[in-house]
Amino acid sequence: MWLLKSKWKSFSLQSINTQNPRRLPLTLFSTMPLGPSPVLQELCNVVSNGVGSLDDLEASLDRLDASFTSSLISQILDTCKNEAPTRRLLRFFLWSSKKFNCKLEDDDFNYAIQVFAEKKDLKAIDILVSDLSNEGREMKAQTFGIVAETLVSLGREDDALGLFKNLEKFKCSYDSVTVTAIVNALCSKGHARRAEGVVKHHKDKILGVKPCIYRSLFYGWSEQKNVKEARRILKEMKSVGIMPDLFCYNTFLRCLCERNLKSNPSGLVPEALNVMMEMRSNRITPTSISYNILLSCLGRTRRVKESCRILDLMKRLGCSPDWVSYYLVARVLYLTGRFGKGNQIVDEMIEEGLVPDRKFYYDLIGVLCGVERVNYALEMFERMKRSSLGGYGPVYDVLIPKLCRSGDFGKGRELWDEATRVGVLLHCSSEVLDPSITKVFKPARKDEEVCTMSRTLVQEAKAVRNGNKNKKNKNKKKSAAPS
Repeated sequence: MWLLKSKWKSFSLQSINTQNPRRLPLTLFSTMPLGPSPVLQELCNVVSNGVGSLDDLEASLDRLDASFTSSLISQILDTCKNEAPTRRLLRFFLWSSKKFNCKLEDDDFNYAIQVFAEKKDLKAIDILVSDLSNEGREMKAQTFGIVAETLVSLGREDDALGLFKNLEKFKCSYDSVTVTAIVNALCSKGHARRAEGVVKHHKDKILGVKPCIYRSLFYGWSEQKNVKEARRILKEMKSVGIMPDLFCYNTFLRCLCERNLKSNPSGLVPEALNVMMEMRSNRITPTSISYNILLSCLGRTRRVKESCRILDLMKRLGCSPDWVSYYLVARVLYLTGRFGKGNQIVDEMIEEGLVPDRKFYYDLIGVLCGVERVNYALEMFERMKRSSLGGYGPVYDVLIPKLCRSGDFGKGRELWDEATRVGVLLHCSSEVLDPSITKVFKPARKDEEVCTMSRTLVQEAKAVRNGNKNKKNKNKKKSAAPS
């Protein structure tokens, strides 16, 4: 599930941000040299690696005999943003702003705000945005978009909306770019209702970007798992001549499946297939991503038969399953104890010529170890080695301690020697190979459960026999009594 989620998240965010202006801050400074100059290196060293307090940083900067320019300050920010502590970086910019105020341009301030927004430093954002307003500088639409996105992602959507409502104070106009930016930011975290309020008050600003606005609203409602509102947006899109694309339908499918996962698991397959039928009627062919959304939810509810049927349905309809599809089905089979069928699914994937990511094997080996089937985990490891994917270190680190703690020190030693022979760096300690140190965990719980069950059955049998004896004694007494 984590694998599908990560892929799906990147897919959705890429689609939402298609209308955002590109972030090309360095193009603002065409005078930047191609290579770092000695002056730049010295200044970056002071900012990033200097010793002492922030006041000591300012004192060090004051002692430097350097000719500061707008482009040099921006170069320092760009070079040090990933190395210097944010507080030292902020103090450097505030020092340069105070010392060379006449030389700093609006672009420098905007770029600094973008840097700290991308580093998610709220205090720095507040300080620089306040200074931008107090000095009567202009905030670029691009800067507003980055700041709004950061504020919403950190749970400060009220501040993002407040900044949007006061854009005129920053000499930033309400246009399609700024409206799209705040709507995208709000919807990315599911604040669709508030985003619709923005759209309602600025209808005249979205005429050229309606498709992007609708896609964002659609995504926002889907993030809330609100199927009714997502369906409403879908209908509105069609009514204004915007045909939903594959992204929209996959978003709706995910919304529908996750809603049914919580409230109506039996409706997962029929309702998802109805959506796919609607897609085909609109000449949009469901892809493996569409089916993987359904397979992921089926796996989370341990619906084995439906998962296998969906995999077969994909093949019959000509939608070739990818390795994620096979992974989702094999995983639920292993978790429910169908090890033979799970191995068959994995072998089928390999026969189809699909080459999975290393994480495919990492996760399935972890699942098999978790359900105490180390022998199957070893077989899976052999498949991984035959595929020549590399990256075997984490697998050795899991299997060797698992085997030793299960009492199979011989196999653990064999894997250790194999890893050493092929040059794999192991992170597990060699002490796990020592039986006098490693504690062997026996599956005592299952034995206790069997004993408890057998004792219960014996007690029930005795109770039944005693009950039958009592009935016989009562019958004898009745028959012996005088009439």
